[in-house]
Amino acid sequence: MTFAEALGLIMLLSMVAVIFIGFPISFTLLFLALVFGGLGLGWEQTFNLAYLQIWGAMKDEIFPAVPLFIFMGYMTEQAGLMERLFGALRSLLAPVRGSLYLAVILTATVFAMATGIVGAAVTVLGIMAAPMMIKSGYDARLSAGAIAAGGTLGILIPPSVMLVVMGPTIGVPVNLLYSAAFGPGFLLAGCYVVYTLSRSFVNPRLGPPMTMDERKSAHDAMTTEKVGAPVVGLGLACLVVMVYLAADWLLSQAGIPRLAVTVGKLGVSAGASVPALMVAYPYFRNAYFRAVVLGIAPLSALIGFTLGTIVGGLATPTEAASCGAFGAALLALLYGRLSMKSATNAAIGTMVTSAMVLFLAVASTVFGAVFTKLGSANLITNYLLAVPLTDWWKLALIMVIFFVLGWPFEWPVIILVFLPIVLPVVEKLQLGLGKLDLLIWFGALTAVTMQTSYLSPPVAMSAYYLRNVVPQWSLSLIYKGMADYMVIQVFVLIVLLLYPQIALWLPNVVR
Repeated sequence: MTFAEALGLIMLLSMVAVIFIGFPISFTLLFLALVFGGLGLGWEQTFNLAYLQIWGAMKDEIFPAVPLFIFMGYMTEQAGLMERLFGALRSLLAPVRGSLYLAVILTATVFAMATGIVGAAVTVLGIMAAPMMIKSGYDARLSAGAIAAGGTLGILIPPSVMLVVMGPTIGVPVNLLYSAAFGPGFLLAGCYVVYTLSRSFVNPRLGPPMTMDERKSAHDAMTTEKVGAPVVGLGLACLVVMVYLAADWLLSQAGIPRLAVTVGKLGVSAGASVPALMVAYPYFRNAYFRAVVLGIAPLSALIGFTLGTIVGGLATPTEAASCGAFGAALLALLYGRLSMKSATNAAIGTMVTSAMVLFLAVASTVFGAVFTKLGSANLITNYLLAVPLTDWWKLALIMVIFFVLGWPFEWPVIILVFLPIVLPVVEKLQLGLGKLDLLIWFGALTAVTMQTSYLSPPVAMSAYYLRNVVPQWSLSLIYKGMADYMVIQVFVLIVLLLYPQIALWLPNVVR
């Protein structure tokens, strides 16, 4: 081991120790990189390396998508779209045992596709759902776990900001990573649903169905809200378009001629939607049906068109994110929630979160570059390759390491510092997959592991987000509730390890 390699290992251990003490991660990474780089490489080379890394990171065309997706998430939150979605699902599912668990998880899953911000999702869900759960006599431990675990789906399900940053790091197009994350994300959400409903059916006291008074209150809250004609028209148009596209796709899969008529280069039929409008309009005269559609259809259409263009390769993440941000602002305007206060709150939240993510990304990139230049990264890589384990167990070991690292570190540190260290090891694993499929699968595994770390003590940021808005639940109770869902997440991770096609089937379709 050379002096430079030993210095790099000391730098890595110092980072862990200093962060555990409580120093800010970004400044710690940058300070240690400059100091240890100056000692091992020389001050001039270190500053030149830091300058090139910062300039290269800021020139990356993927990074502008980060603040745009964050703004889209904050704007949908300010527009009250999450509350509207939760209200629609709560009213629809009222007679079902555990209906509030189901409404929370489904709302979190849909809202995860509108924002990759875990803190916002957990906070809003806590404010909306927790008082209802407490009033309805739902089990506090199971309720806290459902809100905390559901809120963390935003880090996994696209448009996850983490996947945007991970793509260039492992050399995989973002649209393929997004495609790979849908399978594990929906599988995880499905397991949450099965777990909460099964426990509610076995023991009805854990999640009783809503009483008739509660159902009437939910119905009145939805149907008495006044909305303008533009909103009704928007909801009707979104419903018709979604039904039309779904029917078109299903018929094409069945071998039946498609509904769409090619007009020039556009596969659009101008007249085909007229019968659909005639069928849908009478239902829209029903206040309850209209309220449910207005709570679900516009947000679903925004998500579908934003993510659909990315996954289908029709637009880059930055282009789709800009359209999504504009669409979220437009929805807020149509719903009458776009005010100077809401726009200011969304802008401030976007700036604060974007600054944190991007500064952390820059600091991690500089730290990783110095660490690699010292030769310590190659040293760790060689040690991992020499571990007397099969390739499958090496991959499992890497996931365990990432899981443990997720306790003290934010995901940018793991993605930008530790991921490049183990990437050469992953690329040499012989697991019966092509190189691109292997990297896509590895990216999905890493994303699931990072999502799990949000629920693992001692940090477990989701617990603190929830505790701030629901003071009736103690931190220990929230931790106990999250522990049940952590078991589910580990189960899904194992299933994903055993069956890679869960993550690979959609990327193979869109490639």
